[in-house]
Amino acid sequence: MNIVLLAKQADQHEYCIRDPRQIQHLRQHLDVKIGDCLKVGIQDQERFDARIIRIEIHEIWIERLSKQVIPAKIPVTLIVALPRPKVLRRLIMDSVTLGVEKIVLMHSYRVDKSYWQSPFLEQLPHYVQLGLEQAGDVMAPEIILEKRFKPFVEDRLALWTQQHPTFVGHPYTDQSMPYAYNQPCQVVIGPEGGFIPYEIDLLKENGCQIYHLGNRILRTETAIPVILSRLFI
Repeated sequence: MNIVLLAKQADQHEYCIRDPRQIQHLRQHLDVKIGDCLKVGIQDQERFDARIIRIEIHEIWIERLSKQVIPAKIPVTLIVALPRPKVLRRLIMDSVTLGVEKIVLMHSYRVDKSYWQSPFLEQLPHYVQLGLEQAGDVMAPEIILEKRFKPFVEDRLALWTQQHPTFVGHPYTDQSMPYAYNQPCQVVIGPEGGFIPYEIDLLKENGCQIYHLGNRILRTETAIPVILSRLFI
């Protein structure tokens, strides 16, 4: 935890940390004391330096000091076929930590329909918070759930692609993913086992560009940082 992230609240001079997980971390790992300084953020608002002014059993009170710069986002919409629940947890946390601006979780042929009933989906805000705390960020990405592949591609992704290019990671193509693109775009990652030919054809028909990442087939959680590091240097 590289920043203490608090829920949205009105601007004020003093704030109270009450989250048991955060308090445990501050006590056990940082051994905080009155007068110590912390990096603090208010979700979707701002981040600042703060000083501890009071420590109680279930609360730690801080006073606001100087305002700090919020880390910049990567101008990318990450579109991922919904993965297995345990992979989803890591995927969301890592994508938020990397600074992805928007995340779309979509259905595809090889996505098990039971994944959409997973309780992990209800915990997405918690995974977002953990990713923000790791990165020292406060601005949560927008997360969209798309349970129907064809309507999403034809009705929404096609419009987005008219504004910014859409790059699809797919091992069975001749073109290599661009380097150092550094411009707004969409990135599409398929499910375990990849997209079926019909899905690739539909993506092509709606303006998407299909690229490979080399001669190795990567897991979803590996492909995401590889693609983002290639496109944004």
